[in-house]
Amino acid sequence: MKTLVFGGTGFVGRNVIGALCEAGVECVSSSRAEGTDLRDTDSVRALLRREQPGFIVNCAAHVGSLNYVSRQAATVVVDNTRMILGMYEAITAECPQALVINPIANCAYPSTEDTFVEDHWWNGHLHRSVFSYGSTRRMLWSVAECFQMQHGIKSIHFLVPNMYGPHDSTDPDKAHALNALISKFVKAQATSASSIDIWGSGAPIREWLYAPDFARVVLEVIKNPSMVGLSEPINIGQNFGLSVCELVDLIVRATQFKGRVSYDYSMPDGAPRKVMDDRRFRKVFPEFKFTPLSGGVDAAMAYYRSVLPY
Repeated sequence: MKTLVFGGTGFVGRNVIGALCEAGVECVSSSRAEGTDLRDTDSVRALLRREQPGFIVNCAAHVGSLNYVSRQAATVVVDNTRMILGMYEAITAECPQALVINPIANCAYPSTEDTFVEDHWWNGHLHRSVFSYGSTRRMLWSVAECFQMQHGIKSIHFLVPNMYGPHDSTDPDKAHALNALISKFVKAQATSASSIDIWGSGAPIREWLYAPDFARVVLEVIKNPSMVGLSEPINIGQNFGLSVCELVDLIVRATQFKGRVSYDYSMPDGAPRKVMDDRRFRKVFPEFKFTPLSGGVDAAMAYYRSVLPY
């Protein structure tokens, strides 16, 4: 059955497209770069009317670094809200039988939680540093639930940690946090830079998800959409996090960077700890094996070495 990937030319979308094509799944990529803007419902309707997908993987979003989503807060809210509504309105009109798969960034969790448990993800305020984007991730779930209630549109929601891996932006202000770190060190090593500045204190603890691993989870759902446990939001979690300082040390060793590393305390840290409880995920996907962080970092380094202009 055909799968349509919104945001197919973006970071997560390209990884999903790659995994699906490798597995022989018929898939179609859609993005603004390819002529379809999710903020334009008529444009999306025309695409869905033509393609009639059985599955829709929603990887499209307007997002960036903590600094970016704060500086562009109103634009981030407006664009993502219009994209969510435009997508579900178009699906209802043209292919209501399609199953929608939504990754929801874990910035939708309350800022006071240390370990993110699915049943608690609405139990508190968002951290202000991610308020613009996190609020639209909660809205994505709300809109999906409302469209299921009234129109029978079925959606599956995966709450995801910060992702990293190949195909992300080369702009540190747009790249996901770990990729931005990796690209900084790759560029610094290639240009023999004497020092690197890291945004924030280095203290926050984060869990990281290799984007091709998310793609493999999507593939498992497409192969078996009736598996038990998909009716509620599920963390794609490992219940394991590292501080930014620990990540920097890992990347320094991997790149063999010899310069000075300093931390810019004027830049925001965000929430102090974001680690995903993995109990529900393990019940639904008991055999799933995550890529070790060292292997994922090596793959991301290789990607940035291939695309960065020095």
